[in-house]
Amino acid sequence: MSWIGPRPEAEVLSVWYTGEIPFYRYRHVVKPGISGWAQVNQGHVAAVDDVHRKLQYDFYYIKYFSPWLDVLIVFRTIKTMFTGFGSR
Repeated sequence: MSWIGPRPEAEVLSVWYTGEIPFYRYRHVVKPGISGWAQVNQGHVAAVDDVHRKLQYDFYYIKYFSPWLDVLIVFRTIKTMFTGFGSR
């Protein structure tokens, strides 16, 4: 696990989402992280439609992976931790 990357799901949910959402398994091509682009933009979700939208954030992170994006995620995570704004 790394500091930044797509947050891991519970194994049972991951298996279920893989069957329900096309291309879901491709989010596992990078190491999971404690915070990620989907977390700072959307937060926690439970509905399948929301998970699909969150998956788009994970794919954005994978496609545009860079140290600068990681720095932005760190700053947005810290902001959310101190202010409480931006999280759900």
